[in-house]
Amino acid sequence: MRRRDFIKVIGASAAAWPLAARAQQRAMPVVGILNNASPAEFGKYVAGFRLGLRQTGYVEGQNVSLEFRWAEGRYERLTTLAQDLVRRRPAVIFTTGAAGVHAVQAESTTIPVVFTLGDDPVAARLVSSMSRPGGNVTGISHLTAPLGAKRLEMISELVPKARVFAALENPNNDAAESRTKEIEDAARTRGQKVYMIAVSADAAIEPAFADLSKRGVDGLLVSADGLFTSRRNQLVALAARHSIPTIYAWREFPVSGGLISYGPNLVDQYRLAGIYTGRILNGEKPANLPVLQPTKFELVINLKTAKALGLAVPPTLLVFADDVIE
Repeated sequence: MRRRDFIKVIGASAAAWPLAARAQQRAMPVVGILNNASPAEFGKYVAGFRLGLRQTGYVEGQNVSLEFRWAEGRYERLTTLAQDLVRRRPAVIFTTGAAGVHAVQAESTTIPVVFTLGDDPVAARLVSSMSRPGGNVTGISHLTAPLGAKRLEMISELVPKARVFAALENPNNDAAESRTKEIEDAARTRGQKVYMIAVSADAAIEPAFADLSKRGVDGLLVSADGLFTSRRNQLVALAARHSIPTIYAWREFPVSGGLISYGPNLVDQYRLAGIYTGRILNGEKPANLPVLQPTKFELVINLKTAKALGLAVPPTLLVFADDVIE
């Protein structure tokens, strides 16, 4: 090759390098995140999701892009948000709750979906079975519905003279019906009364607590829901103001001043969802990834709050507590 021709070849190759780099950037996979809550209170959970992605080789901004859509506790927004995400042609969509999955599937039955879910995904008709989901959907089930009876047992142990309870539930949550039945059946077995209080919007939270005071409830259960998690500080403050012993689903509530919580570690559940998302980006099929379930549940007690409510925490609860906040 003559020197002049060689220089032309090298020059053309060098000019192509920036174009190739830009093409590679455009090819960076997009992960859509559809969440029924708000970003303000979900930063640490999203950090768990990013950790899971990193553990499978994906770092936001380097080789994967994240597109967030937040429903802010308004389930009616999920359809519009899902439509917007699907238009972005993401490689995977991570969503929370059966409502989020249904919203995505109404727009696309081919985009892989990873979920975190409180209800039974088989009963919700999201997967064929826990071990072999089939289709384009898999994820992590928190098993929050069966925990209602256990939480009622724990708050009853903490407030032994209690006979009248209430439970805050968002009727828009797909797990609401099964959780309501679980708590009502448990209360009936224990000879207790429980009022199910429907709360589906921010504006309904304060009136709900005013209603609780009028009913003279001895204790309260707050279900696992994006709306309630987003309004964590408000719920904790209202429970303190009305002097109502309250048990929650996630450890973040007693860390913020709530009385007691029992449930899986939500940060770790998001990490597992990040791992599944990364595995799908690496070529695995959702149909072959079994739905995961938590193997450990955390009991967290805030002794300072118990003292403020005039409650003596039984040694049986203290022994089993994973974290005691003093």
